Amino acid sequence: MKFLLSNDDGYFAPGIHALAETLARHGEVVVVAPERDRSGASNSLTLDRPLTVRKAANGFHYVNGTPTDCVHLAVTGLLDFRPDIIFSGINHGPNMGDDTIYSGTVAAATEGFLLGIPSVAISLAGYSGQHFASAANVAEQLITRFKQQPLPQAVLLNVNVPDIPVEALRGLQVTRLGRRHQAEPVIKAKNPRGETIYWVGPVGSVQDAGTGTDFAAIADQHVSVTPLMLDLTAFGQLDGINTWLHP
Repeated sequence: MKFLLSNDDGYFAPGIHALAETLARHGEVVVVAPERDRSGASNSLTLDRPLTVRKAANGFHYVNGTPTDCVHLAVTGLLDFRPDIIFSGINHGPNMGDDTIYSGTVAAATEGFLLGIPSVAISLAGYSGQHFASAANVAEQLITRFKQQPLPQAVLLNVNVPDIPVEALRGLQVTRLGRRHQAEPVIKAKNPRGETIYWVGPVGSVQDAGTGTDFAAIADQHVSVTPLMLDLTAFGQLDGINTWLHP
């Protein structure tokens, strides 16, 4: 198999190294990742300047752009093959519920999906960063399934793995996205020049963590696997908006 691997934590992050080692056991791996941490970059493309690609001593390619830039550039110009699967991660921290809208990890996988390639975003749902091996093991399980039964069409999977030893994981669970409450207010501070600066506040608390959500799966020590789609049309509002415009 041929893999493209990216992330949003940067090419130097421990998660991408753990995942690259795992993928290498199953085929050819090319890593194209941002040169620095681009968490929260979402699906942004760099359109106001050219991009450069450099190669690190370990063979990883790094780009002075966003996660989406990395995948787009790799598939449409850098690679001399079409990947069988694109992986993004392993992210250091969860990407669940509303977080997926902002996530650069999910965005990199989304770009692969938009280009017609099965894509998986995988995150370690904890901040201690102790068990990247558990997430790598889950990635290996997914690769095995792809080999045994290739999917008939491209999919976009958002996978979150509890930050616990692999033997403590309680299996894979297909989930839907949960929801958070409104984010906390921005945090004001002063820079050395006395100017007011703002830090984006923390995420809101969980609002919908009911049965079947990604939040519930992680809390129960299951791996959360959420298939995502990109059609943002609010089909339930079509008739209402039509009536509003044409009373």
